[in-house]
Amino acid sequence: MEAAEGPPAHLVPVAQARAAHERESAVLGGPGEQVAEVRELEIAGPGGPIPVRVYRPLGERAAGGGESSPGGGALPVVTYLHGGGWVLGTLDAFDPVCRALANASGALIASVGYRLAPEHPFPAALDDARAAVRWVAARAGDLGADAVRLAIAGDSAGGNLAAVTARRLRDEGGPPLRFQALVYPVCDSALNTPSYRRNGSGFGLSAESMKRYWELYLDGADGAHPDASPLRAADLSGLPPAFVLTVRHDVLCDEGEAYARALEQAGVPVTLSRYDGAVHGFFRWLAKAEVSRRAVAETGAALRSGLA
Repeated sequence: MEAAEGPPAHLVPVAQARAAHERESAVLGGPGEQVAEVRELEIAGPGGPIPVRVYRPLGERAAGGGESSPGGGALPVVTYLHGGGWVLGTLDAFDPVCRALANASGALIASVGYRLAPEHPFPAALDDARAAVRWVAARAGDLGADAVRLAIAGDSAGGNLAAVTARRLRDEGGPPLRFQALVYPVCDSALNTPSYRRNGSGFGLSAESMKRYWELYLDGADGAHPDASPLRAADLSGLPPAFVLTVRHDVLCDEGEAYARALEQAGVPVTLSRYDGAVHGFFRWLAKAEVSRRAVAETGAALRSGLA
């Protein structure tokens, strides 16, 4: 969110912005729901070790009918990629979201601490995301997961990484994904849609902040490349069914809905859900806003259905 005092968000130094994001997340997210188990893991990635936190859900039944208690059977698994403009965000900041998603979906949630820009610009985060999905598929048995029922999900910049990863895995021979859940995803680097003009300031994520995130992430790379801007991909056919959540008061609203339409036009089953009374970032405000809890529950239900 934009600070009430001090410099505009897009002018705050990265280290300061990261610290502020962590403080805000702790207050707005709260302690999070109880889950059956949380495992702290580290996997080999293309640029070094990648931290992964795996959440096992509470509840009576898992997606597809398996038991969700520890030892109760193999569960579907969702690789989750957090938001933060490819620059901010940690496993801790999105811990409440992942706990709630695990319980709502009846699936294991594998939250990925991918490398951040500007220290690690494009395509480092994308490379880590693909490595994480492949690791999850390869180690499904050790995790108590069903390697056949795999999904990917993410919010904002993480939604961008999830969308691109789904397409890259299609092109690279898998592992195949059953479902993708994209929460107000970043889909295009052009920054020129009506929602950028309508919501460019005063609604949390500003147009200037998004411009800065793109600059830090790309570090001179071509933003029109489909691995950066998934809306520009030539072929979206054969991708997994999608749930796309957008927010009306968000610079990213139009591009997220354009991506949902592009998927649908390519023959991909899509559910689009727009939240008219919220702003970007609300997905992680679980301790403060009922609409946030409702959105996470809806996303979890979409994952549950898609992985059944």
